[in-house]
Amino acid sequence: MTGAAIDADEFDETDLELLGCIEDDFDVSLDTLANELDLSKSAVHYRLNKLKENDVIQGITADLNPVSFGLTMVAITEVAVTHEHGYSENVGTELAELNGVEQVYYTMGDVDFVVISRVQDRTQMNEIIEDMVAIDSVNETSSRFVMDEIATNPKFMANLSDEMRSNLADGA
Repeated sequence: MTGAAIDADEFDETDLELLGCIEDDFDVSLDTLANELDLSKSAVHYRLNKLKENDVIQGITADLNPVSFGLTMVAITEVAVTHEHGYSENVGTELAELNGVEQVYYTMGDVDFVVISRVQDRTQMNEIIEDMVAIDSVNETSSRFVMDEIATNPKFMANLSDEMRSNLADGA
């Protein structure tokens, strides 16, 4: 990361509108953004650069369809571990490095981590689970296999409620 993340009180409504536009399609031109936001191209460019420098925009990527690669099997795995000094970072990093793992969450409650994995078949899924169990400190795993993906939307701006958006724009 290049800089410190922007504080919630540093956004204005124009930043939020800009982020909503580029989250939907980062390939949109400066001209189009300037017209949509009623700003000059240089103002849009300046705001985009500021958002990049402050790690609000962390990268420019293409949204790839996992089904195109045969990655149709999804599992949600709960992982319980032995609590030793630094376990959350160490085990979390090891889980995240496994092939097929999309997301890793360190949690509080009955389990320590929740891991989302995506693979092509049961053999690959079994290999991921075996690799998880082989990590030092991992005591137990419990997996649930996704039967149908109802909603998968990693877009933040589209998922903000009016209240959350207002909190950001008002500096709450």
